[in-house]
Amino acid sequence: MLPEKKFIASFDIDAQNTFTPVCPDELPVAEGDTIAGELNAQAAFASLRIASRDAHPSGALWLSSKDLPPLSPITGYPDLDLRWPAHAIVGSKGFDFIAGLDPAAYDFQVFKGIEPDKHPYGACYHDLGDKLSTGVIEYLRCHGITTVICGGLATDYCVKNTVLQLRRASFDVILNKAACRGIAPDTVAAAMEAMNAAGVHFVDCAADLARL
Repeated sequence: MLPEKKFIASFDIDAQNTFTPVCPDELPVAEGDTIAGELNAQAAFASLRIASRDAHPSGALWLSSKDLPPLSPITGYPDLDLRWPAHAIVGSKGFDFIAGLDPAAYDFQVFKGIEPDKHPYGACYHDLGDKLSTGVIEYLRCHGITTVICGGLATDYCVKNTVLQLRRASFDVILNKAACRGIAPDTVAAAMEAMNAAGVHFVDCAADLARL
């Protein structure tokens, strides 16, 4: 059962062009540009609306190249694990929200990965060790939020990590599956299993929230 609206926040996780076919040379997720309607619908059940965005510099140390391909491991930097193509560079089209989302609609936004030597996945911490807070957990707590409805991109990376961080911070979390898109079936399945094991609740779409 959903609590009163004043205790609920809606969280749009990395719903940016960089993770959609709009930016095919970055990190496109199939149908990633189709989730705005569901994100807007779930926000109607919440008193606060939160967003996170990858916000990367052009000189990031994790950038892949011809000699250092994507997904190759990185050593020597505690907050970098893998190399990635350039994506979500601040000021680029990839950094922007997907069409249908209004930047002014959010009560709180997280910009993550702005440091050249950090590439976090979850939106609650700037580092991979979950020590350097982005402030979103504290913001939710100080507003009395107990339940967070989540959606975004991609299910198997930033969504999963953010949801698990919120659960470890003792929030009740609901994942709106229609508001998410993932990269690959096997990693999406593993992410769903991990979130289920952590006590995350799932709905097929925002309309189902009315029946909780």
